Amino acid sequence: MTLGRTGLTVTRTAFGVLPLQRTALPEAARILRRAFDAGITFYDTARAYTDSEEKIGHALADVRDRVVIATKSGATTREGLLRDLETSLRQLRTDFIDILQLHNPAQLPDPTDPESSYAGLQEAQRKGLVRFIGITNHSRERAVAAVATGLFDTLQFPLAHISSPEDLAVIDLCRMRNVGLIAMKPLCGGLLTNARTAFAFLRQYANLTPIWGVQRWEELEDILALEANPPALDAAVWAEIARDRGALAGDFCRACGYCLPCPAEIPIPMAARMALLLRRMPAQQFLTPEWHGYMQRITACTGCGHCRAHCPYGLDTPALLQRMLADYEAFAAAACQ
Repeated sequence: MTLGRTGLTVTRTAFGVLPLQRTALPEAARILRRAFDAGITFYDTARAYTDSEEKIGHALADVRDRVVIATKSGATTREGLLRDLETSLRQLRTDFIDILQLHNPAQLPDPTDPESSYAGLQEAQRKGLVRFIGITNHSRERAVAAVATGLFDTLQFPLAHISSPEDLAVIDLCRMRNVGLIAMKPLCGGLLTNARTAFAFLRQYANLTPIWGVQRWEELEDILALEANPPALDAAVWAEIARDRGALAGDFCRACGYCLPCPAEIPIPMAARMALLLRRMPAQQFLTPEWHGYMQRITACTGCGHCRAHCPYGLDTPALLQRMLADYEAFAAAACQ
């Protein structure tokens, strides 16, 4: 597919490299190379994803001319963005970035400010270090506003088969504005367990490419199998979509991780959706002494407010954690009876 007005040709299945932070370099390189050999040409990472850029550079530097790489900077100033870019180029072992994205900014940069992050993007583009300018956001309001400015070639936005009609309307908006659309979190951080359903739903939109986060070889093989034989959006899939929409209606933690670090060392992205995990995954893996200890850390919450202030979905995370702890204890007690 062609990614909006960039003219870049990318595969309709994109590789999200964030989970490879948790995979050792040799195995991560093996997985990335398998993805390339199987035909995936689009790889998304970020400066904030620890060693993910380094792993891409290690695995794909010799085929750089045959892949499209998107990375991100969370910098809010021209100087900070250019500094991040310098690091990204070195880690990725490349002379240019295909798409450099502003990473989930809390507010859109002022394009007239010569010291803004957008000024940094423009400077990098003039120097040939960046081909196209993008933005990512979890806020629909900011995503729509970014597209409306006409300043960005691409938008990365969370989209899944449980997305609201308002969120799904962003797809048509990007199509009309010819903005390349990159769909993040098609499995909502792991709460959607049927990749086949998620794949079929998003495949109906010809103007977006979903990013599938991959950590393990088997996960990649599952995605490659779906790409080789795309499932039909039939009655059975729509029934599964209806079940997921019913079970996951309303606000819930998407496990984006922006709430971290937690001073009480609460594993918030897991703990804040524990009630759903217990009922949508094999529960025994969470009913262990180790996980009981993790959940008890919620009682040591310092009330610092960091998680609440950094949640892109506006969740009252401390209150949500308290509810999850109560549910966890009740569920564990019932399981022991």
